[in-house]
Formats: sequence, C-alpha cells, structure tokens
Amino acid sequence: MPAPTHFTFNPIGIVHSCYKEKFGIPRQPGLVTESTASIELLPPFNRLDTLDGLEDFSHIWVQFVFHATMKENWKAKVRPPRLGGKEKMGVFATRATHRPNPIGLSVIKLGKIHQQKSKIFIELLGADLLDGTPVLDIKPYIPYADSIPNAQGGFAPLPDNTTQVVFSSLAKTQCDQYQSLHKRDIQTLIKQVIEQDPRPSYLQQKEGKEHGIILWDLNIRWRAHPEYFEVLHIEPTQ
Repeated sequence: MPAPTHFTFNPIGIVHSCYKEKFGIPRQPGLVTESTASIELLPPFNRLDTLDGLEDFSHIWVQFVFHATMKENWKAKVRPPRLGGKEKMGVFATRATHRPNPIGLSVIKLGKIHQQKSKIFIELLGADLLDGTPVLDIKPYIPYADSIPNAQGGFAPLPDNTTQVVFSSLAKTQCDQYQSLHKRDIQTLIKQVIEQDPRPSYLQQKEGKEHGIILWDLNIRWRAHPEYFEVLHIEPTQ
C-alpha cells in the first residue's frame, strides 16, 4: 500500500510557560536554567497511566508545533543567528522555526508530575517553549542512544560566552518586591535570558536602543551598551 500523503495529528498537551512572546526565548533548551514551564495533558490523554514510568527519566524529548509562525512562509535557505544573520544555510541544516512542516523538537529536564483535580501537569526545567505551544508527543531521553560524544556541531558549537547583565537600583528593588510576592527568582531568570543576547542580528549593532521582553506577567525594559546589557525597570503587563 502506498503511504498517505497527508497526516492529521491531535495535540496531546498544551504548554504553560514564562515566555509569553517569541522575543527572548533562548535559541536552545537548557541555556536558561531558571526558566520554567509545564505541559498540561489534554483529554483523552490526561491520565496518569499514560505517564507511568516516566518519572524514572531525568529528561524528555518534547515534540511540538511552532504555532506562532504557521502563517509565515518557509524558505529553502535561512540566516541562522549563530552566523550573525549574514550567511545562509539550507532550512534542513538549521533549527529555524519557519519550516515546511512547523514541527519542533527539544530535550528538556523533567520536573515533577502532578495532578490538580482533573488536570495533569508535567513540569519542565530550562524549557525553550512559548506559552500556548501545542505538544504532539513526549518520549523519554535515553542517554546511551541519544547522546553521541563525538558528534559534530557544524556551524552551531556550544556557546562559549555571554554578555554581562547589570540591574539599575530601581530594577533590583522591583525584582526583590516581585520575588517576595510570587516566590520566583525573577532576577536570575532575567539575567539568564538577556545575557544570551536575544536580539535579532539586524539590531545587534544598535547600541542604546531600549528593548522589552515579557516574562511571566512582567515587561522587562533593558538597554544594550558596548560592553554590557542594563536592565532599566520592570513593568506589569496588566
């Protein structure tokens, strides 16, 4: 029998994440260890028996949909951020979000699995997922099969440097107040996100420009200086 030419998949879950918009999400999972997210399983998959045994693994593969870019066209060649946006590579040689089929894959540290009334949640640590992301599948990460010690990273080797992040006195005070109220280490999260330099390549030469990143329910206002990034102040999004 010939294989089907079209496929339809139903999401098994939905992501709840500190990242409320695309800008600011790290380009790979695990780079921002303070970022937190969870997968809420959707019916009819919201059953604890579907996860029986998963707690014995430290990491999981999460297959998901790049839902925020689905309306944008894919291109055969793209400009990877790791190359400064100056060189083009084939789309299948990159992890670009604009793909013929908008499917993403991340390996993420597994947190606790818990149930709240009829809802089941899988906590994720160091996730790189946008809030509202549909999840297609979850699989355990198996070190002996999934880790290849001598594999080559092509044009995307392990990042070896970050940019210093400083906080204004106002921003420090606002972080302390938020952390006291919400019990979240928002200052470390902000630092880890911004030190990766989330700016697109065409903005990386524009020093002094003020930027905003939304994390949880906060709009983080920051500015790029020649040698460091400065967090200016924090605004509630509501």
